[in-house]
Amino acid sequence: MSEDLTASWLHEKESAWLYRRVAAAESDPSHRRLFEQLAAAAEEQAQRWEEAVRRSGAARAALLFRPSPRARVVARLVGWFGPRSLRSVLAAMKLRGLSVYSGPVLAGHEMPTTLSEVGARHRAGLGGNLRATVFGVNDGLLANASLVLGVSGASSAPGMVLVTGVAGLLAGALSMAAGEYVSVRSQREMYEYQIALERAEIAEYPEEEAEELALIYAARGMPLPQAREVSQTLFARPEHALDVLAREELGLSPETLGSPWGAAGASFLAFAFGAAVPLLPFLAGGTGGAAVITAAALTAATLFLVGLAISLFTGRHALRGALRMVLIGGAAGLVTYLLGRTLGAALH
Repeated sequence: MSEDLTASWLHEKESAWLYRRVAAAESDPSHRRLFEQLAAAAEEQAQRWEEAVRRSGAARAALLFRPSPRARVVARLVGWFGPRSLRSVLAAMKLRGLSVYSGPVLAGHEMPTTLSEVGARHRAGLGGNLRATVFGVNDGLLANASLVLGVSGASSAPGMVLVTGVAGLLAGALSMAAGEYVSVRSQREMYEYQIALERAEIAEYPEEEAEELALIYAARGMPLPQAREVSQTLFARPEHALDVLAREELGLSPETLGSPWGAAGASFLAFAFGAAVPLLPFLAGGTGGAAVITAAALTAATLFLVGLAISLFTGRHALRGALRMVLIGGAAGLVTYLLGRTLGAALH
């Protein structure tokens, strides 16, 4: 029981510490104010938990707070890239108030008040390019390491391993890039099509569309007369109303779709970077078992780092996640290597 109380105190202290780091990195005064207020609220809650810990008799001396390594890494990333780019990581750290980064806040437009509302409207906005890059590196690393180790088991010729590995890198990176391009392009085309339909409906049935928007606001807790007043104000500017309807009625957010070419390029580079790691010993002229062992060691070390990075987005235990990645990658590499040796022996 006392351990649970201390853990709750530590969580609130760390949240307050992170809120202050986010506020310090925030250039928008209203956003900075919000996170400073959230920091103050977390400090108050931490004080309540500290009093509970003392009442339980668990604390004989002052409770000392030190940010965890994960929190320090997140704070550093926020300082480098800004809170908006790191909102998926901040969400994994259980920080609140991140819906301010999910689109413009309109006059009279109430922010979501529950987690389910935030998730329903802004789930896509929490993805982030950084997370996609980390998972792209992971995919390239696992796929090409397994390929390289499998071919190494079947053939001792370093030229064969190198050619196969480079082919796997290019094939995988181009496939990932093409898939990402098609996916993002299809999303954008769907968005453009639905927006065109919505624009036509606003032009043909403006009163009905305004009433639909008012009912959405009313369902989220705004008094119906006020909701109708806000809706009519928005519909005085049709393009403004179209943007709001896209978010509220269709659940679409233009800024989260991204560029098809940008997504394809990022996917290609991330996969290629990961796929290049197991090839490094062979590119350096390594041969035989020494090159295979070096490739396996480099792959394991990179998987460990990728596991640590993924834990920033999942909120899970960092060391456990990193070790799990190494075990999964190691198992895949071992199986393909043994299969390669078996196939090589059968062919020779």
